Amino acid sequence: MEKKKNDAFILGAALFSMFFGAGNLIFPPFLGLLAGQKWNWSMFGFFITGIGLPLLGIIASAKAGGDVDKLGRRVSPLFSKFLGITVVLAIGPLLAIPRTGATAFEIGVLPLMPNGSPTIFAIIYFGITLLLVIKPNEVIDKIGKILTPALLILLGLIIIKGIFDPMGIPVPEDFARPFSEGFISGYQTMDALASILFGGIITTSLIQSGYDDEKEQMNITKKAGLIAVGGLTLVYGGLGYLGATGGSLFSKDIEKVDLIINIANNSLESFGRIGLGTVVSLACLTTTIGLTATVGQYFNKISNGKLKYEIIVIATTIFSAVMSIRGVESIISFSEPILVFMYPVVIVMILLTIILGDKPNKNIYRHAIYATLIVSTLEILNRFQIWTYFTQVVEYLPLASWGLAWLVPATLGAILGMLVPNKSDIQIN
Repeated sequence: MEKKKNDAFILGAALFSMFFGAGNLIFPPFLGLLAGQKWNWSMFGFFITGIGLPLLGIIASAKAGGDVDKLGRRVSPLFSKFLGITVVLAIGPLLAIPRTGATAFEIGVLPLMPNGSPTIFAIIYFGITLLLVIKPNEVIDKIGKILTPALLILLGLIIIKGIFDPMGIPVPEDFARPFSEGFISGYQTMDALASILFGGIITTSLIQSGYDDEKEQMNITKKAGLIAVGGLTLVYGGLGYLGATGGSLFSKDIEKVDLIINIANNSLESFGRIGLGTVVSLACLTTTIGLTATVGQYFNKISNGKLKYEIIVIATTIFSAVMSIRGVESIISFSEPILVFMYPVVIVMILLTIILGDKPNKNIYRHAIYATLIVSTLEILNRFQIWTYFTQVVEYLPLASWGLAWLVPATLGAILGMLVPNKSDIQIN
């Protein structure tokens, strides 16, 4: 019993570190600032997609065999490739890696060197990344293990100071629907995407610790998940509250990175500003290295070695470096429609896998996923004012104003799939 408690705690700490991305710290304060007096509702929505959903993704991935390709094959082999490639590109060179690099520059360099060049920084930052990805070094792992506790201690000091000596009081909110704004903002963490890709790591770790029984693995994972959720809720919730108390001090159009820098400076003065910038920048570097290696390994694997690992990581770092120069706010704006398209599909995939377990019905998956894909596509086209006479129908779907236009069609698709005879079992091995 004692061993299980210890293992659950260790795994919980690992899950916390996995989802506690330094680049994600900029979102809760900004949500709190805009939500004002209703910051708690905004954070509740953020908790669902930014914390709860990634945990469910880990569980779903484990149930599907710990592999994003096996998860996707519950729909079809073609969808499996589509899911894996889009997820890896999103958490890789398209969105997460360049945003992480841009965050490191804006939070670690600009406060000290206001005229610093993002181009020069990108060359140095991604040059170091490439060097350490092609020639892995144990030093970076050791640094990574130190950075998470250091960042937690620093954030803890900032949050505690902000609670007992608040900057101000929350002001009336700008959000008409703070919950849905928080829910959609949680997409930006991209942790749910990462969870279905890295879920197999958790299963492997449990097996190595002697947990061969699937039910026992699930029990340990759930307990560990509660530990991770508790930690993330305290950190993100605390930052959201600090953002809300800054409503009378900061303009609502302040950039997200500037807001968290100002909060750190207000709480701990130059120590907070410089300390946060240094620790977050180094943490961003370790994240960038890990994600770049993941991209290289994934495309090398699915191409059966035809795409060389070295070529992939070189292309990834060059593309990411160019993208990072655009800046954090620009990358976030660019990523929003992509994530609004991807996340509903991933959410439906995760929920169906948990509900149906190891006895999947491919018709339920297909009808629900295809319905979700159609709605997500219409929603993106409508956002860009393309074929509006056709795509604006999405605005009239139930819950569309809450950012959940896909929910009812996906549910109806799943019900329809239950009524269609299932001619063959899904091959997920």
